Formats: sequence, structure tokens, C-alpha cells
Amino acid sequence: MVEEIFLESVLKELREYKDLADKTFAQLEDKDLHFQPNEECNSIATLIQHFHGNMLSRWTNFLTEDGEKEWRRRDSEFEVHSFGREQLMKLWEEGWQLTLNTIESLKPEDLSKTVYTRGMPYTVMGAINRQVTHYSSHIGQIILIGKIIKGKEWQTLSVPRGQSKIYKPHATKN
Repeated sequence: MVEEIFLESVLKELREYKDLADKTFAQLEDKDLHFQPNEECNSIATLIQHFHGNMLSRWTNFLTEDGEKEWRRRDSEFEVHSFGREQLMKLWEEGWQLTLNTIESLKPEDLSKTVYTRGMPYTVMGAINRQVTHYSSHIGQIILIGKIIKGKEWQTLSVPRGQSKIYKPHATKN
């Protein structure tokens, strides 16, 4: 059933995106989490705060309440806080746990239901796609900041430059 395949695919993609960010965090020192390339860019710490606020708001009572909760303080997510690595990782994991648990709890028939975010209607499938896109863009930012900080010491998260031939899939014979 295509709905089941969709849910499995989304969970796989989200876990892979989270893993890329986790591997980036592992390469960085605590102070690096607060590095801000310029005034218009967010630090990794700020992005983690935003992930946390967004995930808690969107995925709490996902099928029954608007995804933009009254209790969310979105502007505060973009303020500089002095959270250490331990607190940031707690926020990160809490947001991801709720997100993944909520998606895991969905049934195929839920995908065509309507949910709301800021009063705008979305199918559940559309709302999920919207969040996957949102999260992947911010994880790209996290990785870029990590690359900027580490420079030549950056340990690639994908195929290393100049090694594409090694990673090419080999044709299989029937």
C-alpha cells in the first residue's frame, strides 16, 4: 500500500537527516555550537532551539490541534541563549523523539485527513512533506556551519571528493 510506503520512507529520510546533523555535532566543540557566521545567520544552537520549538508545536496533538500552538514562543527560539551542549542535545532529542513517535503512530488512512498550521489546511501527507523540507533545509545549514568551522579538518558525511568511482553502484546481471 502506497500510504505505508510513504510513512516508512518519511521515517527513513528523517532519521538519515537527523544522523547527518548528529555526525556534524560530533565533530564540533561546545563553543562551536554558538558560532554565528554573521548577524543574519543562525548559530547551530539557535537552529536546535528552533527545531525544538517547531517540533513540539507541530507534532503535539498533530491530528487534533493547529500545528502552531498558543504556548509556542517562536521569537525566543531565535534569541541567543547560553545553553550548553547537554541542554541543547536534550532539546534536540526531545523534539526528534516526539516527531518520530508521532509519525510512527500514524495509520495509512490518516494521510488524507486535514490538519491545520496557522489556520491553513493541509493534508496530513502535505503537512509531513512540509516539515521534512523544513527540517532538511535547516540540517543543511547545520552542516554548512560545521564545514565553515572545521575547514580542512571536516570529515565528510557523504562521498569524499575524488572518490565517486568507488561509490558508484555496480550494474547487476540478471
